[in-house]
Amino acid sequence: MRKDLGAKTLLYPMPVLIIGTYDQNGEADAMNAAWGGIYDYNQVTVSLAGHVTTDNIRKNKAFTISFATKDTVVASDYVGLVSKARENRKLEKAGLHPFKSNKVNAPLFEEYPLTIECKLVSLDGNMGEGGTLVGEIVNVSVDEKILTNDKIDVKKLAPITFDAANNKYIVLGEEIADAFKVGLKLK
Repeated sequence: MRKDLGAKTLLYPMPVLIIGTYDQNGEADAMNAAWGGIYDYNQVTVSLAGHVTTDNIRKNKAFTISFATKDTVVASDYVGLVSKARENRKLEKAGLHPFKSNKVNAPLFEEYPLTIECKLVSLDGNMGEGGTLVGEIVNVSVDEKILTNDKIDVKKLAPITFDAANNKYIVLGEEIADAFKVGLKLK
């Protein structure tokens, strides 16, 4: 038997994304965003309401997207709770250490082992009520500690997802089958 829950924002898995930008003074900032994913072959999208972050993206035409992990869950949650406009020591309190990307005008963070570096394609919508950010993927930067045979090892990365139904963070990592192979037995 099934039960209707109504129109809800339930999509699984929902990655926990950390958006990195520079403010008007060239200082790094980070915010937590959960509504994002792949938009096209070389593009990403994130749904954002009006924030200091959206102002920073418009100004710099660039941003980074890092994947929150089991090891960074506290800092990742914190940067989603606090605005740099109200807490100037936000990154310091979160224990995050920014460094400049060589590819775009946006920061990477030592603590996040997987980051997508993006150029702004568009930032549409009424940002006071929500809008759509689209970025062109310029580079993917990865800490070698999460690689196995030069490929990202999701078990080492231990990315977290947001469970909107229960307001929980869930860690990913269990491998169950080979994609584009397991279904071949039904052909």
